[in-house]
This record gives sequence, structure tokens and C-alpha cells, in this order.
Amino acid sequence: MASFTSLGVGLGGGVDVNAIIKSSVDMARLPITRTTGLTYQATMIDAKISTYGQIKSLVSTLSDAASKLTSVTGWNAVTAASSNKDAVTASAVGGTVASTFSVEVQGLAKAQTTTSQALSKGLPVGAGTLRLQVGKWADSSTFTPADGKTAVDITVGINDTLSDIAGKINGAKAGVTATIVSDASGERLLLRSQSTGEEAGFRMTVTDTDGDDADGSGLSRLMDSATTIYAADAKATVNGIAVTSASNTFTNTVSGVTFNALKETAGPVEITVASDTSKVKENLDAFVKAYNAVNQALNTITAYDKDTKTAGLLQGDSSAVTLQNTLRMALQSVAGGDGKLRTLSDVGISTAKGTDPLRPSGDLAIDSTKFEAALKDPEALKAFFRGADGNTSNGVGTKIKSTIDGLLADGTGFFSSKDKLLKKAKDLNAKDTQAVEDRATRLEASLTARYVALDSQMSKLNALNSYIAQQVTTWNKSSG
Repeated sequence: MASFTSLGVGLGGGVDVNAIIKSSVDMARLPITRTTGLTYQATMIDAKISTYGQIKSLVSTLSDAASKLTSVTGWNAVTAASSNKDAVTASAVGGTVASTFSVEVQGLAKAQTTTSQALSKGLPVGAGTLRLQVGKWADSSTFTPADGKTAVDITVGINDTLSDIAGKINGAKAGVTATIVSDASGERLLLRSQSTGEEAGFRMTVTDTDGDDADGSGLSRLMDSATTIYAADAKATVNGIAVTSASNTFTNTVSGVTFNALKETAGPVEITVASDTSKVKENLDAFVKAYNAVNQALNTITAYDKDTKTAGLLQGDSSAVTLQNTLRMALQSVAGGDGKLRTLSDVGISTAKGTDPLRPSGDLAIDSTKFEAALKDPEALKAFFRGADGNTSNGVGTKIKSTIDGLLADGTGFFSSKDKLLKKAKDLNAKDTQAVEDRATRLEASLTARYVALDSQMSKLNALNSYIAQQVTTWNKSSG
């Protein structure tokens, strides 16, 4: 805005032109700045976008919970128990056949270690080349390199200490790690294969620049008098049948079961695989919890508090009410087929009474007694949620999941459509705001130009008036 602080010649010192123009511009910007104007509306749109995003996240969690009620693994959960958890632990994937088998551990998996003789601390070892090769030792003299694993050569300089050599080995990524071990005798180089199991052994050879790789001096000292503990597979028997593993974890040695050897055993350890009905209850609890989280969020943001006379962000929003009603209707789904379990109420899931009988919350609650009774026939309960006779569309869980997935669908779902509408409203708000700002800017420029012109004209008139007054005074003196 042009400054009129020096005005006063034409319009007079008592005219605050800046204030007049600012007042007019502020009036033009009222559609933006008033209490419920465009700025407020933009803030509300952003808040709704954020709120619907949070509700979508809660509904997505509900979808995941419903999936567990319709999936095979959710109903075929099993447990694997060990008679001696200190020696052997076990786990099993859903659907694994119930069974019992015994495990005896004769040996744990080991990594190969090679320890050099003691050398003087901090002194150079000797120049040359170390070659490391990963593979398998059939015995202490027969080594077979691993397929696809090339040997790695490491150059050792004349001034390299044992610590320098260890650093070069670790940096070479040759499948071997190096550590320095210090004792009263000096420093020792400790090499260890990065993995356990017979196939993860290694061989180190030395090419010494002194021309003799076996004289026990220079770099060859690393191999002279070195001690080696060779890599080994874990060894066990399952029902008397010998099995091995490169690690202490035996995967699918018994179909669907993984057991871990922790120590050698003096006798058999019994592993028992059994169905796990507690997983069904856990999945159902998760579903109820997820539904209640969505329901409570919708209750809060659509409520009106008469005492404080405050409304939730989405109070009166028909979309939020539609969403809540859609979810509640999904809970009324009826299972197909001829089973005795037809509705969620039949399995012990119903609307909680709440603290205010006149205003029920709509939250779900589980009647444990009724649910435990339904759980006595797990196949019937499974058919109720997943569908009977292979017809998954008849399952109550499937119907609820289908409704939720429809709400979450990209492009056509409830949340996608609502997000598009809100973002469209935000874009329109931004355009309207810019249009008002443009009008205010034009008005400011126009008023400024008019007042500048008026000031100029008034200055000329004031000058003319002064001239005429002077002439009149002169005439009066002449007449006298």
C-alpha cells in the first residue's frame, strides 16, 4: 500500500488515508477472515480429511481382525510343546497335524575356529599373502571348496601388525571374522567362520615373502602351531532317525514343525503338537476390540454435548452416520447353511448394555460362557465364520469382511470417495480465497490511485485559493 504519512497539503493533515484504505480492504477480505469465513472453512476441511484418515486406519485394523476370522490359519492354529524347554524348543505352523514325537540331541552346530600361536604385541608379523577359502573339511587334511565361493587373497605389508591383519580380514568379506585375543604370552589371531555347519568351514594358506611358507617365521607364523576346531552340523534323532542341520534350528524335519536344539540331551525330549483353541478366542477378542475402537471414535466425533453445548467435528455429517450404520448392519449378517449358529449373538457376541440405557454406545461384548459353549464344536464355529460346505460367501465373518473391504476399496470405496470430495472442496476453497484476495488487491490499488489523484487535485485547488486570496488582499489595499 502506498504511504500517505506525508499527505496534508491537499487533503489536510487530519485525514488518515491509510486507515480509510485499510478499512475498505479489510471489508473486501471479510469472506476470508470472518468467524465462519474461508480460512475457518479451510481449517475445518483439513480437520475432516485428517479425521477420516484416522477412522480409515481404524477400519483397516478391523479388516485385518476380520481376516483372521475367515482365514484357514486362524482356525487351524496349533501349539508345539516341549517336555524339556531347556534342551529343545519347538513351534508349528497353522494346520500342522496333531502329533507327538521325540527328539534327542547328540551335538550342537559349531563354527570353525582357528587360533594362531602367541606373537609379540604390536610388532609387525611379516609380509606376504593370506588366502581364505570357504568350504568343507572331510578330515583335518581333506578340504573341498564350496561351490560358487572363490578364494580371497589378502596382501599383508611389511609393517602390518596382527591388529592390521585382523582389520584386513574383516574388510575382505571372505566369510571369516578375525579377532585379537591377548594373554600373558602375547597376542593371538582368532579366526571364526561366519556361519555354523560343516559347509561353512574355511582354509587359510600363507605365501610368505621370505620364500619359505613352513619355516615358522615371518607371516607363516600365523599357521605354524595354530589350533583348529572344525565346523560341525547339529546332530539329532527324531523318533530314532538321524537328522542334521547346519544350524541349531531344524526346519521342516518334521512337516510344519521347527525345533531348536539348545544343548545335548541325555534322553528323549517329547514334542507335542496340538490344536490351539485359545488362538480363536484371541482372534475374536481382537475383532471386538477393533470394532469398538471404530464405533467409539464415530460416537465421539458425531456427538453433541448438551451440557457444554459443544458438537463433535462430524456432528450432523451424514457420511459419518452412514458409515457407522453400514458397520452396524454388517454385524447383523446371518450365516448360510443349516448350522445352529446363525448370528453373532449365537456365539456370544452382542451389543453391550452400557451405562446409559437411553443412549447405548453400540459397542460389542463377548459372553464368555456362551462362546465357550460354541467352541465345544470348533468345526461348527469355523463354518459359522468361514462358511459351510466350502461356500465361504455364507460365513458371517466373510460377509463382514466383504462389507469392510468395500468401504476401504481404492477409487470406489467410502473412504476414497469421501477423500476426493473433501479435497475437491479444499481446492474450491483455495480458488475462492484467491479470488477474494485478488479483488482486495485491485480495490487497494484503485483506492490508492484515487486518493493520490484527489490529493494532487486538492493541492492545485489550495494553491489557486491562496493566489486568489493574495490578489483580493492586494486589491483591497489599492482601493483604500
